[in-house]
Amino acid sequence: MMRNIRTMMIAVALFFGAMSAATAQVKIAHIDVQKLLEEMPERKSVEAQLKKVEQSYMNDIQAAVKELQARAEKYQKEAAALSEAELKKREAEFLKKSEEIQTMEANIRQSQQTAAQKLQEKQKELVEPLLKKVKSSIEKIAKSKGFQYVLDSSAGSSVIVATGDDLYSAVKKDLGF
Repeated sequence: MMRNIRTMMIAVALFFGAMSAATAQVKIAHIDVQKLLEEMPERKSVEAQLKKVEQSYMNDIQAAVKELQARAEKYQKEAAALSEAELKKREAEFLKKSEEIQTMEANIRQSQQTAAQKLQEKQKELVEPLLKKVKSSIEKIAKSKGFQYVLDSSAGSSVIVATGDDLYSAVKKDLGF
């Protein structure tokens, strides 16, 4: 009988010990990662590089558009200056020029799509190191303050209410700005 009571007491003690461990307080913090990225000094350098790449693509595309416009105008002037009989004689030549203009238009559209894609890739390439730096700093600060979870409170994230600890200032200070 004593043995059963002792076993029962041990079981109850283990149960309450497990319950208190299960209900231990989880520390959660939040940070607006988007705001932090926008305020990073390195961000200006990234934006300048992206602007330079974008301008390069735009210059190439604008040059192609000007050439297209010049050819189209020349084609229209030549066609307008000819009589109907001459137009029929040179119909194959003008058809070829029309096809060239359509090909140029298609090439310009393709160039615009390629430029947009390359610009996105360049942006990802330049922003990736900043994101790694921010993540590393957040992990460091969270660990030093004992937080198990850090939520991103940027606009559009799934955090609805963020009234807990905000790591923004500590991470900003750790990053040196």
